[in-house]
Amino acid sequence: MSTQIPPQIQNQLAQLQQVQQQAQSLAMQKAQMESLQNESQMALEELEKLSDDAVIYRTVGELQIKTGKQETLVQLKDKVETLSLRLQSISRQEERISKRFTQLQEQLEQSMGKQAQ
Repeated sequence: MSTQIPPQIQNQLAQLQQVQQQAQSLAMQKAQMESLQNESQMALEELEKLSDDAVIYRTVGELQIKTGKQETLVQLKDKVETLSLRLQSISRQEERISKRFTQLQEQLEQSMGKQAQ
């Protein structure tokens, strides 16, 4: 019985590891986007509680710039919407990666089953 792993199985293992790394990367991106979305949503809720003439400052780079409530509301709503779309995209990518991972696992199991015979 040979202890050397055939090139086909080595290739499948490498593909499986690559897909696993992609899944981990997507999970990190998703967590980051969810955090940003939650922060933006909380800021939006607090901003909506303020009176229309409230003094608001927002950070631009290293500067604090005075801005109007309506302008800031529009920007925050756009940001929340953009983050929501990005999260949807990441979720779809996660689904595809998950299916690919399962596919590769099955192929690897078949190849290893044939190798054992």
